[in-house]
Amino acid sequence: MVQTLNYLKESASQTAGPFVHIGLAPGDAGFDIYKTELGRDITGPNAQGERITVTGIVTDGTGAAIKDVLIEVWQANANGVYPGKGDVEDGFRGWGRVVPDFETGQFSFETVKPGSVQGHDARAMAPHLNLWLVARGINVGLNTRMYFGDEKTANAVDPVLNLIEQPHRRKTLIARADSNTYHFDICLQGDGETVFFDV
Repeated sequence: MVQTLNYLKESASQTAGPFVHIGLAPGDAGFDIYKTELGRDITGPNAQGERITVTGIVTDGTGAAIKDVLIEVWQANANGVYPGKGDVEDGFRGWGRVVPDFETGQFSFETVKPGSVQGHDARAMAPHLNLWLVARGINVGLNTRMYFGDEKTANAVDPVLNLIEQPHRRKTLIARADSNTYHFDICLQGDGETVFFDV
C-alpha cells in the first residue's frame, strides 16, 4: 500500500497593513476611541534636557513617500538612562508612536535630546533614538537608529556605527542638524537604503 502525503500550500505572508493606524494609532486614522492616544507623548511633561523636533519622510525603493507607516521611538533621557534601567525623572516615558501626515508623508515629533548611553560592554554609545517601523508590505518590523549630526565626536567612536564598514552606509543613520530641529529620512530600499538592524 502506497501512502500519499498531503502537503499544505504556503499561505500568503502576513504584513502589518493596510490598517496599521486603525489598530495602533486610531486617533490619527480618525477614530475617537481613547481618552488619551497611546504613545503620543514620548518623554512626558517633566522631562529635563534640550527640547528638540525630529522631522522626516519614509520612502520606498522608487522614492515615493510611504504614508501608512507607523514609527515607534524608544530613547534614553537627557542623562542617557532608559526608563526601568535607573533613576529617571518622574513620568519620563522614553517611548512613543509617530505616524506621518497622510497627505505629505512627512512625520514630525517633539522629544528631548537623549544623552550618551552605556552599552552592555560598558562602552559609551553616542546619543541616538531607536526606531521601529511597520507598514503595509513589511512582514517583520524594521529596526534602525537615528544619530545626531551635531555629535560628530561621539558618533566617530560609537560601537554600533563602527560595525558598519562602509562610511556611506553609516551616513544613512545620521540626522541633519538645524538648531534644535533634526531632519532624518528613512529609505526602505534602493541606493540610499537606511541601515536596519537584526535585533
